[in-house]
Amino acid sequence: MASAPLRVATNNGEVEGFVRRGMRRFRGIPYAEPPVGPLRLRAPRPAQPWDGVRRCKRFGAAPYQPKIFTPQKQRSEDCLTLNVVAPEQLPDGPLPVMFYIYGGGYFLGSSSSPPYEGSILARRGCVYVSANYRVGAFGAFDLSSLSDDKHVIESNLYLRDLVLALQWVRDNIAAFGGDPENVTIFGESAGGSGVETLMATPAAAGLFHKAIIQSTASGLAADADSVAHDARRFAEILGATSDNAAATVLNASPRQLLRAQRKLIAEGGFPFGPSVDGNYLPKKPVESIEGGEAHRVPLIIGSNADEAKLFTKAIKVMPLSEAEQLEILGRGGPGYQERITAAYAGYPSTQARLRLAGDMFFTSSVWRIAQAHQHFAPVYVYQFDYAPWPVRAAGLEGSHATELLAVFGNYRGPAGPILAGSFTHRDASRVVDDVQRRWVAFAHNGVPSEDWPPYRGPDWPVLVFDRELRVEQNLGGDRRAVWDGFRLSIPSRIPRAS
Repeated sequence: MASAPLRVATNNGEVEGFVRRGMRRFRGIPYAEPPVGPLRLRAPRPAQPWDGVRRCKRFGAAPYQPKIFTPQKQRSEDCLTLNVVAPEQLPDGPLPVMFYIYGGGYFLGSSSSPPYEGSILARRGCVYVSANYRVGAFGAFDLSSLSDDKHVIESNLYLRDLVLALQWVRDNIAAFGGDPENVTIFGESAGGSGVETLMATPAAAGLFHKAIIQSTASGLAADADSVAHDARRFAEILGATSDNAAATVLNASPRQLLRAQRKLIAEGGFPFGPSVDGNYLPKKPVESIEGGEAHRVPLIIGSNADEAKLFTKAIKVMPLSEAEQLEILGRGGPGYQERITAAYAGYPSTQARLRLAGDMFFTSSVWRIAQAHQHFAPVYVYQFDYAPWPVRAAGLEGSHATELLAVFGNYRGPAGPILAGSFTHRDASRVVDDVQRRWVAFAHNGVPSEDWPPYRGPDWPVLVFDRELRVEQNLGGDRRAVWDGFRLSIPSRIPRAS
């Protein structure tokens, strides 16, 4: 006898999902109207109700982006959908919700990426949600300064997308077995920056109750003048004049926008990420956190041992040359160039520049946020060191994004023996368990584990994920001291190494 269809009633209408391997799965649920036509480069509008039952068994299209990881046929500007995974057998009470925000430098990424499927986390006792948000020139590049009397472009569109997706969770997740009063947002890289930014976004108040920030880069938050400079140059690349900039951007084809975006990056610009517009995002997120103005929720935050190594192997967008680094350090104020470079033995050797770059963009943000937020809410800091021999052989030991293999259990998936190595697969499985148990426990009650002490002085304990789990006191304290007071600001134009 065939089982009854898996259907859930949402505020917009019924959706039909499917069950696989003991998990309920719903894919491609629209949370917003398609951001096309008159809604292009505008704040997202809630999805309109539909009649009948909507089949939600396939992922929605990925946000329009370069074809680096996403085939062309799977990209679309009509991309504002989300996905839900929950256990088939639900307990009597609601489960905590874990809402994941993908990374990709704010110009790449999709919730349909296979590593982010999320069922392994849901199996541990949560409802897992992932949502698309607009990336690059379609939503994560603030072009609002180009607006004129006839054409309106709004700011921080990707951030507004995420807020609307969280509002959908608040209004609908109970029907899927989730608790709208117990939502944890978590993300990595640009996704970690997204979590950081949501903590400082007034419109996100009450939409989440805990946060996990993995390898954020606080320096991506740009001021209005810097973003306006890049917006004008972007319009010029498209052939616009000062009189028709907004119309030119709004009427450009997706491919034209990508070509202009690629040229802007080639010129040294990287304008993607949060924009301090004074309204939707009043301040740089880290400044709101330091001032106690951010949402005071329990926080897990951390980075990886050698963050910058990925950027020598894959997408080469990080400033790694001596000239690039000295330019950025010089923007911090007098003395920072000498003080910081002196802390990295052998600078400007390649290894010293890599270590400095990882601290500049990621680890210093962790230190700054953790030390500020611990005054207002519990904070737990980690460092991810683990790298099985195949990862080390690829030159990526402890690099950016390697913790995702543990968070999403990829070491235990079909490719596990390849990723972890046959001789170290058992170690990798243990690290997966160490990370996932703590992430899900934190989502349940705000305490990841009894053996992970909160981050506070004078010891500043850090949990290190490696073959053997350990707590280290004042980890990286000497390096942390030289970065104290430095305020990372990425210039609109960075001198590119030849």
